[in-house]
Amino acid sequence: MAENHAQNKAKLISETRRRFEAEYVTGTWMKLETIILSKLWQGQKTKHRMFSLIDKSDKYDARDVERLQQDDNWVESYLSWRHNIVDETLKMLDESFQWRKEISVNDLNESSIPRWLLEIGVIYLHGYDKEGNKLFWIRVKYHVKDQKTILDKKKLIAFWLERYAKRENGKPVTVMFDLSETGINSIDMDFVRFIINCFKVYYPKYLSKIVIFDMPWLMNAAFKIVKTWLGPEAVSLLKFTSKNEVQDYVSVEYLPPHMGGTDPFKYSYPPLVDDDFQTPLCENGPITSEDETSSKEDIESDGKETLETISNEEQTPLLKKINPTESTSKAEENEKVDSKVKAFKKPLSVFKGPLLHISPAEELYFGSTESGEKKTLIVLTNVTKNIVAFKVRTTAPEKYRVKPSNSSCDPGASVDIVVSPHGGLTVSAQDRFLIMAAEMEQSSGTGPAELTQFWKEVPRNKVMEHRLRCHTVESSKPNTLTLKDNAFNMSDKTSEDICLQLSRLLESNRKLEDQVQRCIWFQQLLLSLTMLLLAFVTSFFYLLYS
Repeated sequence: MAENHAQNKAKLISETRRRFEAEYVTGTWMKLETIILSKLWQGQKTKHRMFSLIDKSDKYDARDVERLQQDDNWVESYLSWRHNIVDETLKMLDESFQWRKEISVNDLNESSIPRWLLEIGVIYLHGYDKEGNKLFWIRVKYHVKDQKTILDKKKLIAFWLERYAKRENGKPVTVMFDLSETGINSIDMDFVRFIINCFKVYYPKYLSKIVIFDMPWLMNAAFKIVKTWLGPEAVSLLKFTSKNEVQDYVSVEYLPPHMGGTDPFKYSYPPLVDDDFQTPLCENGPITSEDETSSKEDIESDGKETLETISNEEQTPLLKKINPTESTSKAEENEKVDSKVKAFKKPLSVFKGPLLHISPAEELYFGSTESGEKKTLIVLTNVTKNIVAFKVRTTAPEKYRVKPSNSSCDPGASVDIVVSPHGGLTVSAQDRFLIMAAEMEQSSGTGPAELTQFWKEVPRNKVMEHRLRCHTVESSKPNTLTLKDNAFNMSDKTSEDICLQLSRLLESNRKLEDQVQRCIWFQQLLLSLTMLLLAFVTSFFYLLYS
């Protein structure tokens, strides 16, 4: 069944490429050539054929036409958006490619966008929703309808979407329309329609949902029109929310305070906002290409301590390649690593995922510079009956060393991952770590080459992902590894109780704030009704006695 599906998909992709080349690239040129020749005398026709300079791909950017012939995922995204109807897909490709050339999408960079537009922060990518989709923020209050700047704003939208598409091919985004403090001058239906078209035509399959926050009642009629632009199938993607409802889609850690969140992020430029997860630093410096470098290190290092070789199963093929002296040296180095790991205090909280139990569950606690110990530990435990491959990525790869960052874990076993800031760089609360894990077949190897191939082929829906925040603790660190055992005076149970009570206190405080706000609102409503009633009674008696 799966083979038939793959064959049908391949046939549709092949047919789409062939027909687009024949009917829209070559076909457009031939039609234009025929029209020109029909208007000329016979002598002029011969001369025209000799000096014709019409470019077959003049209608499109040649780079897009070339990519269409090479990138199966790109073709498939257009096909799936048009329900695998090739005729509709071809029309969509034609419209999309013409737009891409018109706005020069392939050449867009920071210098293409006016600096003032990047500085105000009307559009940017930051954070994730509860499904792990990237958040595409549109802060409408900073947008003013102006025909002179509309093209630059469209380029800004295209710049961010193209930048994201090149990094995360096929993974959708959640559009966050922040309408708080929005005035009538910010309502620009043409701009909204362009954004809708970006996801309907130009970037198919990239839209997860549109979360509309705090929409003024004046815009109710406007968004009824937006629904017609989306079409009946995509209307369900619109989510109208208030401060309480928005947390159904995005957790408080990625919401700004005015949405009831706790995210300390404040937009600024330069540089560009960039919190995408990337490969962290290894023991020997930054990895430019994770898969290639991990393979090179295992082939060439012969006994060097590498990032990926920490589990016993991965160490075995290495030992076969080195001599007994080097083997002894390697064993001593591993013992040193183990002793260092044991010096850390194990994290207490645990995230129980379907493949791995991850500890700590939510936050990595790092010691301050004054404490002298800034390393922390992530403990992964395999709860399946198969080998689980994992890798660690971070939003600040230049800051951290992670060991190991790409390896595997045997059934029932645990792996300790040491994370440490690099070169004295400061840990930030905005930094994030991503743990990716996927179950491997029993017959699969776990060497560098096998892991590299495995991550290339594993389906996205088979990958478990879990995110961790960073936190710096100045003195006491209740649930991290950064303190030695003898520096921790409270018992583990006491620490857990304190953390639990603190969480409950914060939750109670939030609920109390909400209740106070409701009480104030009811009080104001009651006061207004009282004043209205008083005015009515006064008017009644005045009319009665007059």
